[in-house]
This record gives sequence, C-alpha cells and structure tokens, in this order.
Amino acid sequence: MAGSAKTLEALNARIAECDLCPRLRAHCTEIARVRRRAYLEWEYWGRPVPSFGDPEARVLALGLAPGAHGSNRTGRPFTGDGSGDFLYPVLYEAGFASQPKATSLQDGMKLSGLWITSVGRCAPPGNKPTPEELRNCAPWLDEEMTLLKNLRVVVCLGRIAFDGLLAHEQRRGAKIVRAEYPFGHGNEFSLPSGLKAITSYHPSLQNTNTGKLTKVMFLKTFMRARELAGLK
Repeated sequence: MAGSAKTLEALNARIAECDLCPRLRAHCTEIARVRRRAYLEWEYWGRPVPSFGDPEARVLALGLAPGAHGSNRTGRPFTGDGSGDFLYPVLYEAGFASQPKATSLQDGMKLSGLWITSVGRCAPPGNKPTPEELRNCAPWLDEEMTLLKNLRVVVCLGRIAFDGLLAHEQRRGAKIVRAEYPFGHGNEFSLPSGLKAITSYHPSLQNTNTGKLTKVMFLKTFMRARELAGLK
C-alpha cells in the first residue's frame, strides 16, 4: 500500500473513534440501538463515518453528513440510503465507480479517481449539525485534503458543503469574500489554493424526488469534474 493510502487509512481509523460531540455520539448510538424496522437484522455502524475512495483521487466529492439509516448504518458515505441510490449510478456512468449500486462495506464497490467525504462525520438530528459540531469536524477535512496529493477538483454537494470548503480555504490563510462565491447548481470557481470547485444541489430525496436535481444535471456535474481534473 502506498504511503498516502496508509496515512489516509490511519486518518479514517482516528475519525471513527472521534468523540468530540456528545450530542452526535448519543444520537448515532441511539439510532444504532433502536434501528429502523427494515434493518432490524443489521448491526449498525453507529460511529463517525470514515471517508471512502481512491487515495490518488483528483476529484473530491464533499457532502454534508452521514444519513441516520444510510451511512450511520453501513459505515460508508452515501451507502444504503436514497441519496446513495441516486449518487452511485451517476458515479458509475461517469467512470468513477466500479458498480452502480452501493449497499454495504462488503459489496465490492471501488472508486477510481474519486474520494468521498463530508464536512460532518456523524449523523446529526434532523440532518442539521450545529456550527460548533462542524467546527469540531473541520480539522479532519484539513488533514484529509493535505493527504490527497493529486487533488484538483472538489464537487460540493449542497450549500453547507460549499461553505465548509470555503472555510477550509480560509483556515489555509486565503482571504475569502463570500459574495464572490455564490452557491448554485453547476457553478464553477477557481479557489486561492489552486483547486477548482463545482457546486451542486445535494442528492437528497427532497431534491431528487421533486426534480430539483435530475440525473442528467448530476451526471453533467461529474463529467465536468473529470474534464477539469484532466481525467480521460
């Protein structure tokens, strides 16, 4: 295993043991204890969810936080819920994923050229982490992006993810004028760090079931990310 992969694996192990946010830890533990009726036979992950993908990735997909009965159950980003059911077929068609369906850590899914993470690592009540909880998670993202040596493009899945990326740039010393970075689906930005950013609506059921985000729109976003990253 290459050095960067070993270091990212070690980072993931540390993330999974994080206990900085008592409210989130209690919430995830309780969900794992009670479980949803459809998943009564599952042993829920119930911890901070590690990132997933190719350590040599040129593209980063940055989300909000794990879903209570998706990633918090399976232990992998966007795996086992409606958002993942929308995301992974698009990643497969765009050439980033080895298969179109993600169900568990044992499903054989591999990513090529892509790393998936989020600004929050624990499933929050009501899908709304507090500002303090997001600040507690911020150092994980900072360390992770430093370890992704080949990174060129960040696809931000939702406004909060984009805000998290801009905050990361500020922690690196960049002067960010927020008005110069309006959020909207398909917007592109050149960041002070040299990275390219593309903003997208989040693939939540609220967006995909209403047609606010369609497969065509989402696929175009990831194909554009491939182009900006110099991936064939």
